[in-house]
Amino acid sequence: MTHVLDPDALSRGGRPLPAPLDPFADVTRSDAAVRAFLHGLPGVDQVGAEARATVLGTRSIKTTAKAWAIDTAISMVDLTTLEGSDTPGRVRSLAAKARRPDPDDLTCPPVAAVCVYGDLAGIAKEALSGTGINVAAVATAFPSGRASRAVKLADVGDAVANGADEIDMVIDRGAFLSGRYLDVFEEIVAVKEACGEAHLKVILETGELVTLDNVRRASWLAMLAGGDFIKTSTGKVAPAATLPVCLVMLEAVRDFRAATGRQVGVKPAGGIRTTKDAVKHLVLINETVGADWLSPRWFRFGASGLLNDLLLQRQKLRTGHYSGPDHVSVD
Repeated sequence: MTHVLDPDALSRGGRPLPAPLDPFADVTRSDAAVRAFLHGLPGVDQVGAEARATVLGTRSIKTTAKAWAIDTAISMVDLTTLEGSDTPGRVRSLAAKARRPDPDDLTCPPVAAVCVYGDLAGIAKEALSGTGINVAAVATAFPSGRASRAVKLADVGDAVANGADEIDMVIDRGAFLSGRYLDVFEEIVAVKEACGEAHLKVILETGELVTLDNVRRASWLAMLAGGDFIKTSTGKVAPAATLPVCLVMLEAVRDFRAATGRQVGVKPAGGIRTTKDAVKHLVLINETVGADWLSPRWFRFGASGLLNDLLLQRQKLRTGHYSGPDHVSVD
């Protein structure tokens, strides 16, 4: 091991540590050092993680808390369309829904971001001008990540030039699974630099990482490389976002902040379709990392269909009955 995880000694009131005291300064200087660090992280008790996620997923909340949870979840949605058939018109329609999720209720909050392919980021940017809603763009040869680094960086540069506020990159899972951790680290660093002022979300594609130990290692690697968010999945691979995976990622960002003073966000994506799914994640956040992450600044849902169910459940709380199927738009 090349480090000592001592949060009390290394953290100073939640502020980033000065460079000379960076506990991980030597970790990424060689492939051997990165490997030693990642494989020296505490192992994940998979049975325990699954049991805890199950218990937290059965928590019930009262009506007042549910109303807050629904509005909070809406505000955390990255409303997403990532299809080969996407058109400028579809993106404009999605942007309109992002601004006013429920046109009949002005108290309904807007979503956090609209997530599109990079070539459509300019369309989304124009449609969302003045709203405060971010434009997120997938890049780095999404969803496979199979391209040269030059191509990936050009992809990022194009999305940023088109107006993207956030970049969702995919890691090279082949490199990670074959143990070439430094290659993955250096690519994330390069992408972060190419982002400029845009925030970087690092997609781990947890369904291909096989084990929760790998999820923890990939989470730390992405954070060490400067990722602003760690994200579960592209939504194109099953399994995508699961509660045990999200639990491990939340524990990672909690421990990373304790060690460095830097807070990193989490974004589960893929398979989160119902209000119950969203509420389970909010409970998981509260019980694992606390209220600091209960904000769209630090937690997002990558989803398309989730918003519709949140709107239907919100209407049910307000009126006592479900609206007809035409109450929400078809995404």
